[in-house]
Amino acid sequence: MDLQAWRPRLSSGQWFNHLPALLQDSLLAIARVRRLAPGQWLFKRGDPPCGLYAVLEGAVRIGAVSEQGKEALLSVVEPPHWFGEISLFDGRPRTHDACGVGRCILLQVPQTALLELLGEHPHYWRHLALLMSHKLRLTFISLEQLSLMPAAARVAHRLLMIAEGYGQTESSRRLLQLPQEQLALMLSLSRQTTNQILKDLQNQGIVQLNYGEIEVLDLERLRGAAQA
Repeated sequence: MDLQAWRPRLSSGQWFNHLPALLQDSLLAIARVRRLAPGQWLFKRGDPPCGLYAVLEGAVRIGAVSEQGKEALLSVVEPPHWFGEISLFDGRPRTHDACGVGRCILLQVPQTALLELLGEHPHYWRHLALLMSHKLRLTFISLEQLSLMPAAARVAHRLLMIAEGYGQTESSRRLLQLPQEQLALMLSLSRQTTNQILKDLQNQGIVQLNYGEIEVLDLERLRGAAQA
């Protein structure tokens, strides 16, 4: 498959779209396509670094499961977002698990080839640092919300962030493929609490709840609920 065919999909994301054209071409030249079956592991916590990834179709769950079987869901990565850059910087094992949600197609830039590219063009490291700093910024925001924001505002804010592509896409989307259990895990809330908050948002005409998905009906009112 000609990886150039995926360029429009990747360019719909802010990070890839703002890369120099030569770096875009170089990444596509050394990349390969990976396909995951539903529930298939891409990597697990403790695995050695295997490169940088972009989601082209489907989604990837990033999280961990404790010895007691309790799951922590950090994020669900959807097109056209990139992930896996932490191990690129420090060369250490993976910090969390990653598995496919449904059938998904990924772009993988292998670790060795990417490090060789960065060795030849050291100034490209800055672009990878910008990718990681954006994730770090989102992490700090989430930690602050966990400590300071009431549950209803946290739910609304996370829905808003997902709809707006975590600030990395040009346009927002209204239909979120997001089961309520998954949203609850992402926010460390009970499913009952999350369900009640979503029903309140639905009664206000802000969202519409469907099986396995949430439709945003009024983006501006959702923004207001997130700031309450």
